[in-house]
Amino acid sequence: MRWGSLQSASLLVQIVLLSIGSTFSQQAAQPKPEDTEVWQPVPKIVTPGATDAEPPSDAIILFDGKNLDEWVSAQDHTPAQWNVHDGILTVVKAPGVGNIETKRRFKDYQLHIEWRIPENVTGSGQARGNSGVFLASTGPGDDGYELQVLDSYHNPTYVNGQAGSIYKQSPPLVNPGRRPGEWQTYDVVWIAPRFNDDGSLKTPAYVTVFFNGVLVQNHFALKGQTLYIGQPFYKKYDTAPIKLQAHGDKSEPISFRNIWVRELN
Repeated sequence: MRWGSLQSASLLVQIVLLSIGSTFSQQAAQPKPEDTEVWQPVPKIVTPGATDAEPPSDAIILFDGKNLDEWVSAQDHTPAQWNVHDGILTVVKAPGVGNIETKRRFKDYQLHIEWRIPENVTGSGQARGNSGVFLASTGPGDDGYELQVLDSYHNPTYVNGQAGSIYKQSPPLVNPGRRPGEWQTYDVVWIAPRFNDDGSLKTPAYVTVFFNGVLVQNHFALKGQTLYIGQPFYKKYDTAPIKLQAHGDKSEPISFRNIWVRELN
Protein backbone atom coordinates (compact mmCIF):
# COMPACT_ATOMS: atom_id res chain seq x y z
CA MET A 1 0.00 0.00 0.00
CA ARG A 2 1.32 3.40 -0.82
CA TRP A 3 2.12 5.96 1.89
CA GLY A 4 -0.66 8.26 0.75
CA SER A 5 -3.17 5.46 0.97
CA LEU A 6 -1.99 4.63 4.52
CA GLN A 7 -2.43 8.22 5.58
CA SER A 8 -5.93 8.33 4.14
CA ALA A 9 -6.90 5.08 5.86
CA SER A 10 -5.49 6.30 9.18
CA LEU A 11 -7.39 9.55 8.90
CA LEU A 12 -10.61 7.67 8.11
CA VAL A 13 -10.14 5.48 11.18
CA GLN A 14 -9.63 8.57 13.39
CA ILE A 15 -12.76 10.18 12.02
CA VAL A 16 -14.77 7.01 12.66
CA LEU A 17 -13.41 6.70 16.21
CA LEU A 18 -14.14 10.35 16.95
CA SER A 19 -17.65 9.91 15.59
CA ILE A 20 -18.24 6.82 17.73
CA GLY A 21 -16.84 8.62 20.81
CA SER A 22 -19.06 11.62 20.18
CA THR A 23 -22.11 9.38 19.83
CA PHE A 24 -21.36 7.56 23.09
CA SER A 25 -20.75 10.90 24.82
CA GLN A 26 -24.08 12.27 23.61
CA GLN A 27 -25.86 9.11 24.72
CA ALA A 28 -24.20 9.27 28.14
CA ALA A 29 -25.24 12.92 28.59
CA GLN A 30 -28.83 12.34 27.46
CA PRO A 31 -31.15 13.12 30.44
CA LYS A 32 -33.47 10.41 31.69
CA PRO A 33 -36.86 10.69 33.42
CA GLU A 34 -35.35 9.11 36.54
CA ASP A 35 -32.93 12.03 36.94
CA THR A 36 -35.74 14.25 38.25
CA GLU A 37 -37.83 11.73 40.18
CA VAL A 38 -38.04 12.13 43.97
CA TRP A 39 -39.19 9.12 46.01
CA GLN A 40 -38.50 10.14 49.60
CA PRO A 41 -39.87 11.30 51.97
CA VAL A 42 -43.35 10.00 51.15
CA PRO A 43 -46.12 12.52 52.08
CA LYS A 44 -48.36 11.30 54.87
CA ILE A 45 -51.89 10.29 53.95
CA VAL A 46 -54.65 12.75 54.89
CA THR A 47 -58.23 11.69 54.34
CA PRO A 48 -60.29 14.59 52.99
CA GLY A 49 -63.75 15.43 54.26
CA ALA A 50 -66.83 14.30 52.38
CA THR A 51 -66.97 17.87 51.02
CA ASP A 52 -64.34 20.59 50.78
CA ALA A 53 -65.99 22.33 53.74
CA GLU A 54 -65.74 19.32 56.04
CA PRO A 55 -62.53 18.85 58.05
CA PRO A 56 -59.85 16.46 56.79
CA SER A 57 -58.49 13.75 59.05
CA ASP A 58 -55.59 15.84 60.40
CA ALA A 59 -57.67 18.90 61.26
CA ILE A 60 -58.14 20.32 64.76
CA ILE A 61 -61.85 20.97 65.24
CA LEU A 62 -62.29 24.38 66.85
CA PHE A 63 -66.10 24.43 66.68
CA ASP A 64 -68.33 21.56 65.57
CA GLY A 65 -71.62 23.02 66.74
CA LYS A 66 -71.65 21.36 70.16
CA ASN A 67 -69.69 23.45 72.66
CA LEU A 68 -66.99 26.06 73.28
CA ASP A 69 -64.44 23.70 74.81
CA GLU A 70 -61.71 25.05 72.49
CA TRP A 71 -62.39 28.72 73.33
CA VAL A 72 -61.87 31.20 76.17
CA SER A 73 -62.48 34.87 76.77
CA ALA A 74 -59.74 36.84 75.05
CA GLN A 75 -59.65 39.32 77.90
CA ASP A 76 -59.07 37.09 80.92
CA HIS A 77 -59.05 33.49 79.60
CA THR A 78 -62.19 32.56 81.54
CA PRO A 79 -64.68 30.23 79.78
CA ALA A 80 -66.08 31.73 76.56
CA GLN A 81 -69.65 33.00 76.93
CA TRP A 82 -70.93 33.22 73.38
CA ASN A 83 -74.17 31.45 72.53
CA VAL A 84 -74.17 27.92 71.06
CA HIS A 85 -77.51 26.93 69.53
CA ASP A 86 -78.60 24.58 66.73
CA GLY A 87 -74.99 23.90 65.76
CA ILE A 88 -74.22 27.63 65.45
CA LEU A 89 -72.00 29.96 67.47
CA THR A 90 -73.34 33.51 67.90
CA VAL A 91 -71.68 36.61 69.31
CA VAL A 92 -73.07 37.75 72.67
CA LYS A 93 -73.15 41.51 73.11
CA ALA A 94 -73.42 42.07 76.84
CA PRO A 95 -71.39 43.79 79.55
CA GLY A 96 -68.34 41.73 80.42
CA VAL A 97 -68.66 39.55 77.32
CA GLY A 98 -66.22 40.35 74.53
CA ASN A 99 -63.90 38.69 72.07
CA ILE A 100 -63.13 34.99 72.31
CA GLU A 101 -59.96 33.18 71.30
CA THR A 102 -58.70 29.63 70.99
CA LYS A 103 -57.09 27.89 73.93
CA ARG A 104 -54.47 26.55 71.54
CA ARG A 105 -51.76 28.65 70.00
CA PHE A 106 -50.73 28.36 66.37
CA LYS A 107 -47.95 29.43 64.04
CA ASP A 108 -48.52 28.50 60.37
CA TYR A 109 -51.87 26.98 59.51
CA GLN A 110 -54.79 26.43 57.16
CA LEU A 111 -58.10 27.72 58.55
CA HIS A 112 -61.69 27.09 57.49
CA ILE A 113 -64.45 29.21 59.03
CA GLU A 114 -68.03 29.98 58.02
CA TRP A 115 -69.91 33.10 59.11
CA ARG A 116 -73.31 34.70 58.60
CA ILE A 117 -74.61 38.25 58.79
CA PRO A 118 -78.22 38.31 60.08
CA GLU A 119 -80.82 38.71 57.37
CA ASN A 120 -82.37 41.65 59.25
CA VAL A 121 -79.05 43.47 59.71
CA THR A 122 -79.29 47.26 60.12
CA GLY A 123 -76.83 50.11 59.88
CA SER A 124 -74.40 51.01 57.11
CA GLY A 125 -70.70 51.05 56.37
CA GLN A 126 -68.60 49.69 59.24
CA ALA A 127 -71.68 49.52 61.49
CA ARG A 128 -73.32 46.80 59.43
CA GLY A 129 -72.49 43.32 60.72
CA ASN A 130 -68.93 44.10 61.79
CA SER A 131 -66.68 41.40 63.23
CA GLY A 132 -63.28 39.96 62.47
CA VAL A 133 -61.13 36.86 62.41
CA PHE A 134 -57.83 37.70 64.10
CA LEU A 135 -55.35 35.32 62.52
CA ALA A 136 -52.90 35.87 65.35
CA SER A 137 -54.12 37.40 68.60
CA THR A 138 -50.88 38.59 70.16
CA GLY A 139 -52.31 39.92 73.45
CA PRO A 140 -55.21 41.87 75.02
CA GLY A 141 -53.43 45.17 74.41
CA ASP A 142 -52.45 44.41 70.81
CA ASP A 143 -54.58 44.66 67.69
CA GLY A 144 -53.21 41.45 66.16
CA TYR A 145 -53.73 40.59 62.50
CA GLU A 146 -57.34 40.90 61.35
CA LEU A 147 -59.24 39.44 58.43
CA GLN A 148 -62.35 41.62 58.26
CA VAL A 149 -65.89 40.29 58.59
CA LEU A 150 -68.63 42.67 57.42
CA ASP A 151 -71.73 42.82 55.30
CA SER A 152 -70.24 43.90 51.97
CA TYR A 153 -73.31 43.11 49.85
CA HIS A 154 -74.24 46.55 48.45
CA ASN A 155 -72.77 48.25 51.53
CA PRO A 156 -70.23 50.95 50.57
CA THR A 157 -67.30 51.54 52.93
CA TYR A 158 -63.54 52.07 52.66
CA VAL A 159 -62.25 49.19 50.57
CA ASN A 160 -59.50 48.11 52.95
CA GLY A 161 -62.22 47.64 55.57
CA GLN A 162 -64.74 45.57 53.64
CA ALA A 163 -65.21 41.81 53.95
CA GLY A 164 -62.19 39.87 52.72
CA SER A 165 -59.75 42.68 53.48
CA ILE A 166 -56.75 42.51 55.74
CA TYR A 167 -58.06 45.36 57.81
CA LYS A 168 -56.59 48.77 56.95
CA GLN A 169 -53.86 47.13 54.82
CA SER A 170 -55.07 45.16 51.82
CA PRO A 171 -58.45 45.41 50.03
CA PRO A 172 -59.83 42.16 48.63
CA LEU A 173 -59.04 41.51 44.98
CA VAL A 174 -62.78 41.18 44.30
CA ASN A 175 -66.02 41.25 46.30
CA PRO A 176 -67.71 37.81 46.25
CA GLY A 177 -69.88 38.50 49.31
CA ARG A 178 -73.33 36.95 49.53
CA ARG A 179 -76.43 38.76 50.75
CA PRO A 180 -77.18 38.95 54.51
CA GLY A 181 -78.75 35.78 55.87
CA GLU A 182 -76.60 33.50 53.70
CA TRP A 183 -73.54 31.65 54.95
CA GLN A 184 -70.12 32.92 53.87
CA THR A 185 -66.85 30.98 53.91
CA TYR A 186 -63.22 31.92 54.50
CA ASP A 187 -60.43 29.48 53.66
CA VAL A 188 -57.14 30.92 54.86
CA VAL A 189 -53.46 30.01 54.66
CA TRP A 190 -51.52 31.93 57.32
CA ILE A 191 -47.73 32.03 57.43
CA ALA A 192 -46.63 33.71 60.64
CA PRO A 193 -43.89 36.34 60.71
CA ARG A 194 -40.39 35.36 61.83
CA PHE A 195 -38.20 37.49 64.05
CA ASN A 196 -34.52 37.79 64.82
CA ASP A 197 -33.23 37.31 68.37
CA ASP A 198 -33.20 41.07 68.92
CA GLY A 199 -36.91 41.32 68.02
CA SER A 200 -36.37 42.80 64.56
CA LEU A 201 -38.39 41.40 61.68
CA LYS A 202 -36.79 38.56 59.73
CA THR A 203 -39.67 37.72 57.36
CA PRO A 204 -43.18 39.22 57.28
CA ALA A 205 -46.45 37.40 57.74
CA TYR A 206 -48.11 36.17 54.55
CA VAL A 207 -51.78 35.40 54.04
CA THR A 208 -53.81 33.81 51.26
CA VAL A 209 -57.60 33.99 51.52
CA PHE A 210 -60.40 32.40 49.53
CA PHE A 211 -63.77 34.08 50.19
CA ASN A 212 -66.69 31.89 49.12
CA GLY A 213 -64.21 29.95 47.00
CA VAL A 214 -62.85 33.07 45.30
CA LEU A 215 -59.26 34.26 45.79
CA VAL A 216 -59.28 37.66 47.52
CA GLN A 217 -55.80 37.78 49.14
CA ASN A 218 -52.93 36.30 47.14
CA HIS A 219 -49.94 35.63 49.41
CA PHE A 220 -50.15 39.18 50.74
CA ALA A 221 -47.19 40.31 52.86
CA LEU A 222 -48.54 42.12 55.90
CA LYS A 223 -46.92 45.36 57.02
CA GLY A 224 -47.52 44.53 60.67
CA GLN A 225 -50.49 44.43 63.01
CA THR A 226 -53.79 45.67 61.60
CA LEU A 227 -54.30 48.90 63.51
CA TYR A 228 -57.50 50.94 63.51
CA ILE A 229 -55.49 54.17 63.85
CA GLY A 230 -51.89 54.67 62.77
CA GLN A 231 -49.35 52.78 60.73
CA PRO A 232 -48.86 49.01 61.16
CA PHE A 233 -45.81 47.65 62.93
CA TYR A 234 -44.47 44.26 63.97
CA LYS A 235 -44.05 43.09 67.55
CA LYS A 236 -42.17 39.87 68.18
CA TYR A 237 -44.17 36.76 68.99
CA ASP A 238 -43.85 33.04 68.34
CA THR A 239 -47.27 31.39 68.47
CA ALA A 240 -50.68 32.95 69.08
CA PRO A 241 -54.37 32.09 69.43
CA ILE A 242 -56.98 32.72 66.73
CA LYS A 243 -59.51 35.31 67.91
CA LEU A 244 -63.11 36.12 66.94
CA GLN A 245 -64.33 39.65 67.47
CA ALA A 246 -67.41 40.88 69.28
CA HIS A 247 -67.62 44.29 67.65
CA GLY A 248 -69.30 47.22 69.36
CA ASP A 249 -71.65 48.20 66.52
CA LYS A 250 -75.42 48.04 67.09
CA SER A 251 -76.27 45.62 64.28
CA GLU A 252 -77.57 42.14 65.04
CA PRO A 253 -74.96 39.61 66.28
CA ILE A 254 -72.98 37.60 63.76
CA SER A 255 -72.88 33.80 63.76
CA PHE A 256 -70.14 31.27 63.01
CA ARG A 257 -70.02 27.55 62.32
CA ASN A 258 -67.76 24.75 61.07
CA ILE A 259 -64.40 26.09 62.28
CA TRP A 260 -61.32 23.92 61.84
CA VAL A 261 -57.60 24.36 61.41
CA ARG A 262 -54.63 22.37 60.09
CA GLU A 263 -51.21 23.12 61.49
CA LEU A 264 -48.56 23.57 58.80
CA ASN A 265 -45.44 23.66 60.98
